Amino acid sequence: MIRIALILALALAAPAGADTKANQLFGARTSASPHKPQAIGSYAKGCAAGLVRLPETGPTWQAMRLSRNRNWGHPDAIAFVDRLSRYAATQPGWSGVYIGDISQPRGGPMTSGHQSHQIGLDIDIWMRPATALRLSRSQRESLSSIDVRSADQRSVNGNWTDSHAAIIRRAAEDPAVDRIFVTPPVKIAFCATAKRRDRDWMQKIRPIYGHNYHFHVRLKCPASDRGCVTQTPTVADLSKGGNGCDDTLRWWVTDYLNPPKPAPGAKPDPTPPRRSSRDFTMADLPQACQTVLAAP
Repeated sequence: MIRIALILALALAAPAGADTKANQLFGARTSASPHKPQAIGSYAKGCAAGLVRLPETGPTWQAMRLSRNRNWGHPDAIAFVDRLSRYAATQPGWSGVYIGDISQPRGGPMTSGHQSHQIGLDIDIWMRPATALRLSRSQRESLSSIDVRSADQRSVNGNWTDSHAAIIRRAAEDPAVDRIFVTPPVKIAFCATAKRRDRDWMQKIRPIYGHNYHFHVRLKCPASDRGCVTQTPTVADLSKGGNGCDDTLRWWVTDYLNPPKPAPGAKPDPTPPRRSSRDFTMADLPQACQTVLAAP
């Protein structure tokens, strides 16, 4: 622990030049910058000014894994947690929600884990119902969420309930939400009961690997944050996207799990591997992130 603290301290003291690893610099910051709240850059390549710390315990939520110091978010994210958690508390067996990672105090790339969560608009919400809202700090480190995916990864398991579905639907219907990432079996479960009129909110629910212990809410860029880069295509493009219950959804529980063997003589995929955000330097981030990082 002393060695890690020393490395981070030296990284913070070093000039934020083109070769400096951005995740070490942002990971070493323990408080928000003294600026007006603003999301800067994109969800996977950016930072955030003036973030607000989600209180460790609220009337209908608790922030988990406090040692990570990742319960910082844009004011829009904090307001969303309050809205959704109050609704969750109306569901049978739920007193609210357990909140995983939002962002670091100044956003930016992280030293471990996420590629996104860099601008204070991504929120991880545990699948485990928040039945107790008086957990100690140590309990929040040791308690685990629950898995809602079957062992073969093709369907939801017995942990999945109507309350999970209602809470995620409520989140998707929130106008501040851009999209929600879930394990593919959850999307399949939604599609099994989807109706034509469900297209608007259902299209926001996106299948992706992992995410069987939590669902990941991504908020839209605030209209006032001109430096925030929204994703494309947007979730409003319903003319092409439909509700996301087309044949491509089956790929996640077929070819993704058991990739077909390449044809004899097939050339390897020329697409270069995705660069990890942990390799980003300050030069990779928006210039405004220099100001955010350097502020006292």
